Amino acid sequence: MMFIWYILIGIVAGFIAGKLVRGGGLGLFLNLIVGIIGGVLGGWLFGVMGIWTTGIIGSLITATVGAIVLLAVVSLFSNKKSKR
Repeated sequence: MMFIWYILIGIVAGFIAGKLVRGGGLGLFLNLIVGIIGGVLGGWLFGVMGIWTTGIIGSLITATVGAIVLLAVVSLFSNKKSKR
């Protein structure tokens, strides 16, 4: 059952990050992927900084922060590639 929660949190986190970074969502499937990878990245970043979150809201914040960082890094590389 928890796996379903992780997927739902990933979808919401990817959607929120898409709205904040790019101004629009990437679509349901890509939002899911970005949210799940962002959740792992956010968990790692928060762990390095010594921040621990609990519950659904904490997981959503962690995944959203990770997804924002992921989208920022991707857009940084995609901007350099398009300038060439």
